[in-house]
Amino acid sequence: DVQLQASGGGLVQAGGSLRLSCAASGFTFDEYAIGWFRQAPGKQREAVACISTSDGSTAYPYSMMGRVTISSDNAKNTVYLQMNSLEPEDTAVYYCAVSRYGLTTEEKLYEYWGQGTKVTVSS
Repeated sequence: DVQLQASGGGLVQAGGSLRLSCAASGFTFDEYAIGWFRQAPGKQREAVACISTSDGSTAYPYSMMGRVTISSDNAKNTVYLQMNSLEPEDTAVYYCAVSRYGLTTEEKLYEYWGQGTKVTVSS
């Protein structure tokens, strides 16, 4: 079974940084795209970043460029999301997900989802 375990969330002050991890199992890690999404209270889920674990190529929505960095460690079957200069508006539950359709930020193309990790940014 495909399993995704997101971790690393917590409470951080505005301006701070966090690194989220997504540990994956149950599929051939380097043949898929893995994405990070987030859902803030009362808002729709949105894409944050994605990575093709086969070649390391990445894609970011314009709003996230320069603020987050996605990376993968294929030896550990883990994808990371480094977030810097966090703002209260970044408060959300962050999810990682797997897509077999290649590098995409389209949420509907992600088939398997982890349980999410909560990030709270205080002002």
